Parts: sequence; structure tokens; C-alpha cells
Amino acid sequence: MKLGLVSGAVLAVAGGAAVLLQPGLEQGHLTASARELFTSLGRAILQGTLPTDPQTRSRALEGMVERIDALAANLPPAVQAELSQLVGLLCTTPGRLGLAGLSPAWADASEAQVQAALEGMRFSSLALRQQAYQALHEIVGGAYLSDESTWVAVGYPGPLAI
Repeated sequence: MKLGLVSGAVLAVAGGAAVLLQPGLEQGHLTASARELFTSLGRAILQGTLPTDPQTRSRALEGMVERIDALAANLPPAVQAELSQLVGLLCTTPGRLGLAGLSPAWADASEAQVQAALEGMRFSSLALRQQAYQALHEIVGGAYLSDESTWVAVGYPGPLAI
């Protein structure tokens, strides 16, 4: 337990300093590194629901990132600040290693490596890592599935007519 507390404190201090230098959001919008992060997460989380054609797949991921950007821009300032801290931390090497346990940069990591990192966060004994996983998973899934063109891939017929 002590190791977890010490690790969390070190990660928070190091991450806080790094986020001041590299925020995840600038003026309410995703930074370039945040866009790479969410693209990589989208490939890993949405595997099996993304189009198989490379160009269509790329457009689907770009659309998802644009919807995440729109979401971020419309969040209350306090929530924007929290998202910026999380994303900024994950976009730094120490944060990516400490919080996600991922060695390669997000853009260089394979789907399997990102999936393994996410599973490590999901089943971590540290609540901070679990919460980060849940937030990222919900943001990616919600942004992707909010577009009607994705519904067929998951078998959703659309809202019922009332």
C-alpha cells in the first residue's frame, strides 16, 4: 500500500510539472499530441468495429477525434482542466510509462501494445489508473458511436420512433 501511495505521489508531482509544460488542451481544443493519443486509443478500443478499408478507417478515426475535440471545447472549464491534465500527462513519456505502462509513443505503439496498456490500467490496484481508463474508454466509445454511420457496425438500428 505504501508503494502505491508513494508511486501515486511521485506520478502526480512529475505529471503536474510535465502538464504545465505540455497541456492536453489549448484554448479548449486538443493539442496535436492529444490527437495522436486519441487516434491510438481509438484503434485499440474500437478494434472490430472500425472499417477495414484503410482510408475509410482513417476517416472514421479522424471523425472520432474531431468529435472528441468538439466535446472538449464544450465542457465546463473545471472539467476541461481535468481532461487537459490527464491527456497532457499521458502525452509525456513519464506519464505514459507511469500511468499507462506503455513504452513506445502512442503513435508508434501497436494496437496490441495499447490494448495491453489499457488492460493494465483497467485492472490496476491503483484507483487513479482505473479512473483514467474509464474516462478514456468512455470518451472514445461515446465519440465514435455518436455518429450514425457507426451504428451499423455494432448492430444498433437507431433510436425508436415515438
